[in-house]
Amino acid sequence: MTYDDKNVFAKILRGEIPSKKIYEDEFVLAFHDAFPKAPVHALIIPKGPYIDIDDFNSNASDAEILALSRAIPKVVDALELGNKGFRTIANAGANGGQEVPHFHLHIIGGKVIGPMVQG
Repeated sequence: MTYDDKNVFAKILRGEIPSKKIYEDEFVLAFHDAFPKAPVHALIIPKGPYIDIDDFNSNASDAEILALSRAIPKVVDALELGNKGFRTIANAGANGGQEVPHFHLHIIGGKVIGPMVQG
Protein backbone atom coordinates (compact mmCIF):
# COMPACT_ATOMS: atom_id res chain seq x y z
CA MET A 1 0.00 0.00 0.00
CA THR A 2 1.28 3.47 -0.81
CA TYR A 3 0.73 6.54 1.30
CA ASP A 4 -2.33 8.61 0.31
CA ASP A 5 -1.45 12.29 0.70
CA LYS A 6 -5.13 13.22 0.43
CA ASN A 7 -5.97 11.77 3.86
CA VAL A 8 -7.29 14.11 6.53
CA PHE A 9 -4.09 14.09 8.61
CA ALA A 10 -1.95 14.99 5.61
CA LYS A 11 -4.33 17.90 4.99
CA ILE A 12 -4.01 18.97 8.65
CA LEU A 13 -0.22 18.83 8.38
CA ARG A 14 -0.35 21.05 5.25
CA GLY A 15 -2.66 23.52 7.01
CA GLU A 16 -5.58 22.80 4.68
CA ILE A 17 -7.76 21.71 7.60
CA PRO A 18 -7.50 23.47 10.97
CA SER A 19 -6.73 21.60 14.17
CA LYS A 20 -6.63 22.50 17.84
CA LYS A 21 -2.92 21.95 18.49
CA ILE A 22 -1.60 20.63 21.77
CA TYR A 23 2.06 20.09 20.90
CA GLU A 24 4.30 20.40 17.85
CA ASP A 25 7.96 19.91 17.05
CA GLU A 26 10.03 19.16 13.96
CA PHE A 27 8.71 15.59 13.63
CA VAL A 28 5.38 15.42 15.49
CA LEU A 29 2.01 17.15 15.73
CA ALA A 30 -0.50 16.52 18.52
CA PHE A 31 -4.02 17.91 18.47
CA HIS A 32 -7.48 17.38 19.93
CA ASP A 33 -9.60 14.79 18.10
CA ALA A 34 -12.45 16.44 16.17
CA PHE A 35 -14.74 13.52 17.08
CA PRO A 36 -13.73 12.58 20.65
CA LYS A 37 -14.59 9.17 22.06
CA ALA A 38 -13.85 10.25 25.65
CA PRO A 39 -13.87 13.53 27.60
CA VAL A 40 -10.17 13.90 26.68
CA HIS A 41 -9.15 12.58 23.26
CA ALA A 42 -5.98 13.70 21.50
CA LEU A 43 -4.08 12.43 18.48
CA ILE A 44 -0.32 12.34 18.04
CA ILE A 45 0.92 11.97 14.47
CA PRO A 46 4.33 11.92 12.86
CA LYS A 47 4.84 14.57 10.21
CA GLY A 48 6.30 11.97 7.85
CA PRO A 49 4.12 9.95 5.44
CA TYR A 50 3.65 6.69 7.35
CA ILE A 51 0.55 4.57 6.84
CA ASP A 52 0.45 2.69 10.14
CA ILE A 53 2.55 1.71 13.15
CA ASP A 54 4.29 -1.07 11.21
CA ASP A 55 5.27 1.32 8.40
CA PHE A 56 6.44 3.91 10.94
CA ASN A 57 8.53 1.50 13.01
CA SER A 58 10.04 -0.08 9.87
CA ASN A 59 10.81 3.09 7.92
CA ALA A 60 10.97 6.16 10.17
CA SER A 61 14.32 7.56 11.21
CA ASP A 62 15.55 7.09 14.76
CA ALA A 63 14.97 10.81 15.31
CA GLU A 64 11.31 10.52 14.22
CA ILE A 65 10.71 7.48 16.43
CA LEU A 66 12.31 9.15 19.44
CA ALA A 67 10.39 12.39 18.86
CA LEU A 68 7.06 10.57 18.76
CA SER A 69 7.90 8.59 21.89
CA ARG A 70 9.01 11.73 23.74
CA ALA A 71 5.88 13.62 22.63
CA ILE A 72 3.59 11.27 24.56
CA PRO A 73 4.43 12.52 28.08
CA LYS A 74 4.40 16.13 26.85
CA VAL A 75 0.86 15.69 25.52
CA VAL A 76 -0.24 13.78 28.64
CA ASP A 77 1.11 16.62 30.81
CA ALA A 78 -0.58 19.27 28.66
CA LEU A 79 -3.88 17.39 29.01
CA GLU A 80 -3.33 16.96 32.78
CA LEU A 81 -3.88 13.20 32.55
CA GLY A 82 -0.70 11.98 34.25
CA ASN A 83 -2.12 11.43 37.73
CA LYS A 84 -5.56 10.36 36.53
CA GLY A 85 -4.57 7.72 33.99
CA PHE A 86 -5.05 7.45 30.25
CA ARG A 87 -4.96 4.95 27.39
CA THR A 88 -2.74 5.08 24.32
CA ILE A 89 -4.09 3.30 21.24
CA ALA A 90 -2.57 2.66 17.82
CA ASN A 91 -5.01 1.06 15.38
CA ALA A 92 -3.58 -0.58 12.25
CA GLY A 93 -5.43 -1.67 9.14
CA ALA A 94 -9.10 -2.43 8.59
CA ASN A 95 -9.32 -5.24 11.15
CA GLY A 96 -7.53 -3.06 13.71
CA GLY A 97 -10.08 -0.26 13.29
CA GLN A 98 -7.77 2.26 11.59
CA GLU A 99 -9.91 4.90 9.91
CA VAL A 100 -7.24 7.31 8.61
CA PRO A 101 -4.31 5.81 6.65
CA HIS A 102 -1.70 7.95 8.42
CA PHE A 103 -0.06 6.49 11.54
CA HIS A 104 -1.46 8.06 14.68
CA LEU A 105 -1.72 7.45 18.39
CA HIS A 106 -4.90 8.14 20.34
CA ILE A 107 -4.50 9.44 23.90
CA ILE A 108 -7.82 9.06 25.69
CA GLY A 109 -8.83 9.77 29.26
CA GLY A 110 -10.88 11.99 31.50
CA LYS A 111 -13.00 9.07 32.71
CA VAL A 112 -12.70 5.35 33.40
CA ILE A 113 -12.16 3.96 29.90
CA GLY A 114 -13.22 0.37 30.61
CA PRO A 115 -12.06 -2.93 29.12
CA MET A 116 -9.44 -2.92 26.38
CA VAL A 117 -11.58 -4.87 23.93
CA GLN A 118 -15.25 -5.64 24.07
CA GLY A 119 -16.47 -8.85 22.44
